[in-house]
Amino acid sequence: MAEHQTQTIMRSGLGRARGLGSAKSGTAHWWAERVTSVALVPLTLWFILVMYKLIGVPRAAIATWASSPVNATLLIALVLITFHHMALGLQVVIEDYIHNERTRLASILAMKGATGLLAIASLVAILKLALAG
Repeated sequence: MAEHQTQTIMRSGLGRARGLGSAKSGTAHWWAERVTSVALVPLTLWFILVMYKLIGVPRAAIATWASSPVNATLLIALVLITFHHMALGLQVVIEDYIHNERTRLASILAMKGATGLLAIASLVAILKLALAG
């Protein structure tokens, strides 16, 4: 009985207190944030330059521009990556500042639902514009 009590437990104090181990998801989340941010740099610069060139152009000309497969693909990529990056960042903020488990889970689910709906609305607008040209 005395031998059992002298065993060393290789956990941090917080790990022993919570009874939880590593979630093993932090690294993948961190990499996803970095990859999406790197992808957004050229896409955002492209979008800003194109929008600057399209200032004052009639809607029909913009629809023709958006109907190009390359432009439509880049716009869709911009929207998908932007909303994914936003959801990753907001999840970190929620996890860092909301300590109640149920509230945190509800907040993450609501945020992911809202970002998903906004992304879908943006994609529908892009497709509607692209198909009009």
